[in-house]
Amino acid sequence: MFHLRAAGVSLVLDTRGTAAHILHWGPDLGDFSASADTFVPAIPPSSIDVPLRLSLLPSLAEGWSGRPALESGHGFRLAEAHLQDQTIVVRSSSPDSAQEVVTELELSPEGVLRVRHRLTNRGDAELAVPGLDVLLPIPHEASELLDFTGLWSHERQPQRAPLRHGVWSRESRHGRPGHDDAFLMIAGEPGFGFRNGRVWATHLAWSGDKRIWAERSALGGNVLGAGELLAPGEIRLAPGDSYETPWLVAVFSDAGLDGLSDRLHPWIRGFKNTRMPRPVVLNTWEAVYFDHDLAVLSDLADAAAEAGVERFVLDDGWFTGRRDDKRALGDWTVDADVWPGGLHPLIEHVVSRGMEFGLWVEPEMISPDSALAAAHPDWILGSRPTPAPPGTPVSAAGPTWRWQRVLDLHEPGAYAHVRDRLSALLTEYPIAFLKWDHNRDLLTPGTAHRQTRALYRLLAELRAAFPHVEIESCASGGARIDLGILDLVDRFWTSDTNDPLDRQSIQRWTGILIPPEYLGGHLGAGAAHVTGRTSALGFRLATALFGSAGIEWNLTTATPAERRDIAAWIAEHKRLRPLLHSGTVVRADTADPAQLIHGVVAGDRSHAVFALVTLGTPAAALPPPLKFPGLDPDRLYTVRPIGVPPRTMQDAPPPWLAAGSVTLPGRVLVEAGLPSPLLTPEQALLLELT
Repeated sequence: MFHLRAAGVSLVLDTRGTAAHILHWGPDLGDFSASADTFVPAIPPSSIDVPLRLSLLPSLAEGWSGRPALESGHGFRLAEAHLQDQTIVVRSSSPDSAQEVVTELELSPEGVLRVRHRLTNRGDAELAVPGLDVLLPIPHEASELLDFTGLWSHERQPQRAPLRHGVWSRESRHGRPGHDDAFLMIAGEPGFGFRNGRVWATHLAWSGDKRIWAERSALGGNVLGAGELLAPGEIRLAPGDSYETPWLVAVFSDAGLDGLSDRLHPWIRGFKNTRMPRPVVLNTWEAVYFDHDLAVLSDLADAAAEAGVERFVLDDGWFTGRRDDKRALGDWTVDADVWPGGLHPLIEHVVSRGMEFGLWVEPEMISPDSALAAAHPDWILGSRPTPAPPGTPVSAAGPTWRWQRVLDLHEPGAYAHVRDRLSALLTEYPIAFLKWDHNRDLLTPGTAHRQTRALYRLLAELRAAFPHVEIESCASGGARIDLGILDLVDRFWTSDTNDPLDRQSIQRWTGILIPPEYLGGHLGAGAAHVTGRTSALGFRLATALFGSAGIEWNLTTATPAERRDIAAWIAEHKRLRPLLHSGTVVRADTADPAQLIHGVVAGDRSHAVFALVTLGTPAAALPPPLKFPGLDPDRLYTVRPIGVPPRTMQDAPPPWLAAGSVTLPGRVLVEAGLPSPLLTPEQALLLELT
């Protein structure tokens, strides 16, 4: 019997029989081991003649008729189990001893559970791996599901449904998680919200094809599960070889969705060694697009420096022949026609203005119209079978996507080409940051595993060689945001849209898993590039304040008044950055869906910043009061507005706001709140509490 306990969470694993069974995962039950036998279930009619309990590797062989852990259907018997550095290690074997599975279960001090399997072929013949998932039990009251879907520039849109009998499975076949990535599978008590209800959640830390699912069995067992989605024959193990699953990250909360973040954010901050504070960025994409010109970009760098920007990133269009998005990917040399002196003059100007320099790349891709494709057509993913018989013709599989194909990083020559070209750039130029893009699905069956593993290896090799260079994971916006790649990058580009109305939702839901300092959020132009929607400057500034802040706008076209407001916003962000990027993220459950309230509260609860956001027309003339979750009920707080004042439609504001500030006990602010000003749609009021 093994019992892991941390931060109000416990995992109980019974290893006394022929298989290891998870008796409990969820709230801490204290010393549970002595009572374990009392939780053995009854034996129902028309079933196996022993109690049915969920093992680590459930299968038909033990009476489990739900989705199995290993699809080959073998029954595994427990060989041995031990505790190693606060990790339970369990070894199980198939009846013929030809397959061995080692399972690791670890519980962090924050209460985050991680589980993975390693399957080893102990037989004499090759072994095909059809799929190997991690399954965890959830209780019957966890009967409502929340997961996510989305589109390009509309990622992580929530969807909720009851958990009925059968399997609810979300599968990704993009070769990357995709804009419709389920992201998290959350099961909870009906009606759970951000601040209420018990919830159990899983996330697969993997950047390739995957499935994440929930099942309610008519036999009584309820589970959450996840694993890499493998194509037939994609993983074949020679005798002695092993396949290791991605980590399943699992979290329990008795305080709603914010309780998940309360565990996940400190845990992620603990294992990430990312530089703080996060620099304010200006990215050139929506400022100049492909129109690269030294004089124009130097003027933009001057405007950025005057505003207080700390990092200047040159986006797509700098390399040979790249005048639009239809050509040249793979030819990672600076275009001598556009940049006769290389990038040195621009970088020298940027650095002289006190900023770091960053560069956009898309190393996993190749344009059919490129020198690299002409020289090495066999490096295009899907161009021929692997391994290819002699004389196999080259004909890339599937249609192009954004006029590009995928470079096969599993091919040694292609891998070396990308590594060496990026290394040459990082050696020649003082580049502090790479915006690493990935603008299409793979669309080549059976290649996602090897491509993802090659990507991880490439990122690790570059980070080891250039430890000062930070990397942003961008996949046509937010199509590759997961904890597998977070080990190797320092920032996510949350979405390709900078429209603040869309960003409010995208950032809200992405932030359940990922702390705000890893989520890039930029101030765009008044008319959004993606949607064409026009937004007030204050709304755009307030939306971009809370994450890894930046600008995606040609500041030379801004009015003097706008530039003053932007400079003041950057100064305010820098002042608040220690709080925003270390505190506890809180989100209120509001009665009116047109109104959002979210904020960040310091760890000692002495300081907080909140935003009241109106997404649309309120349901009532007088909206619900402003309540501030997460404060200390026994302390006094002064509340005052900051930032650009929002547009309102009211004959008079609430007296507390007209006075400029108010001081009240935390208990009043949490439970009763403050009368809300009457903001017009698509506005935000920022409030600082001290």
